[in-house]
Amino acid sequence: MSLLTLVTEPWADYGLIDSGHGRKLERFGRFRFIRPEPQAMWAPASPSWDADGDFIAASDEDGGGKWHLSRDVPRGGWHVKWEEVRFTAQNTPFRHLAFFPDMAPQWSWMRDRTSEGDEVMNLFGYTGVGTLALAAKGARMTHVDASKKAVEIAKSNAFLSDMTDRPIRWMVDDAVKFAAREVRRERRYDGIFLDPPKFGRGPEGEVWRIEEHLPGLIAHCRRLLDEKSKYLVLTVYAVRMSALAIGELLNQALADLGGKVEVGEMAVREEARGLLLPTAIFARWSRDG
Repeated sequence: MSLLTLVTEPWADYGLIDSGHGRKLERFGRFRFIRPEPQAMWAPASPSWDADGDFIAASDEDGGGKWHLSRDVPRGGWHVKWEEVRFTAQNTPFRHLAFFPDMAPQWSWMRDRTSEGDEVMNLFGYTGVGTLALAAKGARMTHVDASKKAVEIAKSNAFLSDMTDRPIRWMVDDAVKFAAREVRRERRYDGIFLDPPKFGRGPEGEVWRIEEHLPGLIAHCRRLLDEKSKYLVLTVYAVRMSALAIGELLNQALADLGGKVEVGEMAVREEARGLLLPTAIFARWSRDG
């Protein structure tokens, strides 16, 4: 397995401006926000930050908290862009902005391996930025998320991107159950990518715990790939888990397909000094290495 660091560089509608003392200052379109960031253990470049909003984490460390926003920030969100994809950024109760900018290198990597008409599945697809990034390259997409609200937002992002005519199946479903049904239907995919949460619930109350259920889901994914498939990408946030561990999971599950497994960290480059802020771990398989 190769060990890599994938770095998100600033683009027009996103950048990590500064970080330090357990916080980070980012720009999302025309707005700037401060969010907690435990891995920013260093001192920031600037002693004071000017922002349009600040997320204050809950004292019980349960992942909750509250946004404190200026009156200029639209509560319904605002439009931003990555490549051909237009979508809505918004301050969510979960401290993020309704998309994950550090996924940009993964989107680009998959786009380089995606051809017109390829069948690709996005499990835990959320607001659909990754789905639309591949649909723009001609992929026939299957977008799966347990949240009806998230899927509706994804559909609205497709409208913003002028992609409502693209071949996208929008599925409100439990990822594990859906993948198992696709196996029984003898479906196959050219590519699969999944960004599972640490904990979650399906539309019918199904419980997801990543340590318990990820191996079974990867086993389903393997059965949806064949000798002509091109890639599988797995990203994992906010868990006590090593990239080497999820890499070996893919290595064993997909060994008979040949190709190559890469593992590593995802990070965002800070604009102030160029340092790298780690955000997640990943493992990915590709036929072309």
